[in-house]
Amino acid sequence: MILIKNGRVCDPVSNTDDLLDVLINDGKIVKLGKNLDAPDSSTRIIDATNLVVAPGLMDAHVHFRDPGFTYKEDIISGSRAACRGGFTSIVLMANTKPCVDNIETLSYCLNKGASTGIHIHQTANVTCGMKGLELVDMDLLSQNGACGFTDDGVPIMDEKILYNALIKAHELNLPVALHEEDPLFIKQAGVNMGDVSKKLNYGGASSTAEDIMVARDCVLALDTKASVCIQHISSGNSVDIVRSFKKMGADIHAEATPHHFTLTEEAVLKYGTNARMNPPLRTENDRLKIIEGIKDGTIDMIVTDHAPHSKEEKSKELSCAPSGITGLETSLALGIKSLVKTKEISLMKLIELMSTNPAKFYRMTPASVSEGANADIVIFGEDSLWTVKEEEFASKASNSPFIGWELPGKVFYTICDGKLVYEAN
Repeated sequence: MILIKNGRVCDPVSNTDDLLDVLINDGKIVKLGKNLDAPDSSTRIIDATNLVVAPGLMDAHVHFRDPGFTYKEDIISGSRAACRGGFTSIVLMANTKPCVDNIETLSYCLNKGASTGIHIHQTANVTCGMKGLELVDMDLLSQNGACGFTDDGVPIMDEKILYNALIKAHELNLPVALHEEDPLFIKQAGVNMGDVSKKLNYGGASSTAEDIMVARDCVLALDTKASVCIQHISSGNSVDIVRSFKKMGADIHAEATPHHFTLTEEAVLKYGTNARMNPPLRTENDRLKIIEGIKDGTIDMIVTDHAPHSKEEKSKELSCAPSGITGLETSLALGIKSLVKTKEISLMKLIELMSTNPAKFYRMTPASVSEGANADIVIFGEDSLWTVKEEEFASKASNSPFIGWELPGKVFYTICDGKLVYEAN
């Protein structure tokens, strides 16, 4: 048994924000109340005075590089990073090698994930080999545990292929998540086409590459009634497009990453390849529009797009280095720094964006700090400062522009299924 004492329970599912004790037994939350006593001497007591006790976080957009690229990350090391970041549930993207267009790879990922101590969910591809030419067997993959479908990493350019996929996904009541970058409007990937790309004499990626795909796919979502997520939204215009189609009744959703609401294209000048990502960091106006979208519900999920790479790969010149950053261990802290401490949203809203809404989108029961719920919990200090240090990453990778930053929101404990899976030193 575990007894969490004197914490601020912040749970959007039960709409609880109160100082309460939490008693955990046999994987469940068995009692909430004030001044609870330990049932016996073997009970582990966690003093959560001045700390927040919240539902375990869920990241709906993660790359663990397993199988195929395990020198960057694997399901075991990635799960350790997730635990350190306060995540108890993870949705893995399907652009592995081999990719998840078959039940063998799907089963491999799910079976390995079952050994991690947290909840690992796996998406399947939309198209065979992520080539955009032929649909996978969506029925078979859904029957074998796929939680949704995505070709994340590449856009699906053929409207007919995507249209048929959305119709089938709607029949299966499973979501589809889409990477929105039209190659026609990308001269060089990873950096916004704008002032910074001009300074660097680098071709860049226009925001039009995202906007045109988002507009098309919102129309398809409206027509098919499919549940669609616009992944890692970066363009202010795209936020406006999603907002409009939500008002029209489309079952459309959008993700934002901490790097897109914290940084701008200027970060490339300071952090180099560690600020190179697809879609790229854009202008201050785009960043502010993303925050507005978060505030008004247009953007309903915060995800990391955790994209680990080796130091050797990220040491290459800008045009040759891979895009992406490792994000699981800094996500909660950046949400607190950039959104809560700036009074843009409440802490309760942040937890909803990082736990409740991703679970609902993937047709899962959201974590909750309430009696009878599974004991998936993160305990963190909203005001507890910590410094991001390269040598302390639990991930195999440390490709982050946030190294050296002092951030609020230190995670002290992560509990999954009633078991302590992370405890800060």
